[in-house]
Amino acid sequence: MKVGFIGLGIMGKPMAINLMKAGHSLKVYNRSKGAVKELVALGAEEAISHGDAAVGVDALITMLPDSPDVRSVMIGEEGVIKYAKEGLLYIDMSSILPEVSKEVGNALKEKGIDMLDAPVSGGDLGAIAGTLAIMAGGEESAFQRALPLFKAMGSSYVLVGPLGSGNTAKLTNNMIVAGNIAILSEALMLCKESGTDLTKVLDAIRGGSAGSAVLETKSPKILKEDYTPGFKIDLHIKDLKNAQITGGKLGLHMPITDLTASMYEALSKEGLGDMDHSALFTYFEKNHHEKNS
Repeated sequence: MKVGFIGLGIMGKPMAINLMKAGHSLKVYNRSKGAVKELVALGAEEAISHGDAAVGVDALITMLPDSPDVRSVMIGEEGVIKYAKEGLLYIDMSSILPEVSKEVGNALKEKGIDMLDAPVSGGDLGAIAGTLAIMAGGEESAFQRALPLFKAMGSSYVLVGPLGSGNTAKLTNNMIVAGNIAILSEALMLCKESGTDLTKVLDAIRGGSAGSAVLETKSPKILKEDYTPGFKIDLHIKDLKNAQITGGKLGLHMPITDLTASMYEALSKEGLGDMDHSALFTYFEKNHHEKNS
């Protein structure tokens, strides 16, 4: 399949590479050109604009930061909608507001373009390994067309429901992840200050009910104090804000999400927004030291 791909960041670039490894041909666009050059060296075609990325392809994938980016790229003044032809399959793998997925999808439907919202979980390691969990919203027929692409990028792919459902699932995912990282950080701080060996504690609990993907992927980063981003704090804040917006419109009370969001926002205000979200541990360290200084 010939695929247009817009957005070659921490997640997008390895996802695009895995599509090429699976035999798909790519036409790529990214605002910063370093990643584009890497993909072109591997055999991809460079698009001259985001609109051009949709020309002459069977499917278009976007992996962009947030709702306004997707809206602008797809249905803005110089959006893809002006260039894309009827029959194109559009797959947005960004994490955005479900309502924006519906807005974009409805506009594209008028031009005969099917859309899936298909955000992912698994971080940069999952993107590199091709083991992402893909949660999709849209029509069954569009999902079936997308399966060869999903199989190149992920190890699980579920059609959750109609358009917007994929991003509802992703908000759910990232609310849970944020809460897990927060309690993992708080618990490891307890171990550290009590003088208990953190590595042995993790060995003792990982096989029990506390075991989780978060524990396995984030505790090593905390132990090594290696906060090189797999998923940036600022991006997690964005997802939590989208969850708060969505929950607010439903009249929900979400105190745990509100609390974890406030902790991440405190780190971002200190200039740590580009660090991995496991750096939430430093929030607890700083709080402890300030109280005991």
